[in-house]
Amino acid sequence: VQLQASGGGLVQPGGSLRLSCAASGSIFRFYVMGWYRQAPGKQRDLVASITSDGNTNYADSVKGRFTISRDNAKNTVYLQMNSLKPEDTAVYYCNAQHIITRRTFWGQGTLVTVSS
Repeated sequence: VQLQASGGGLVQPGGSLRLSCAASGSIFRFYVMGWYRQAPGKQRDLVASITSDGNTNYADSVKGRFTISRDNAKNTVYLQMNSLKPEDTAVYYCNAQHIITRRTFWGQGTLVTVSS
């Protein structure tokens, strides 16, 4: 599966951004979709994930501020990010994991910078 992420940019603290990730090349509903992020000098960590039937999981640091969703008809997963903080600054990666084989795919990453 190929993943194309978009929507990153520069935003002030307290602002909002929505990331999108379009998937192609395979059957979308067979994948758990997720967003990860990697700040400079740090490891890549899970931000949020969503199953094909809408079950979600969030990192504690983003609960109540970020919302992951997916549109199975459009093969797209979204990450709505509100109340952004400087510590949310990172490259955000879209991830797809097959529900049976556990094979994992990554998008190219999109940079989110939260700064005044």
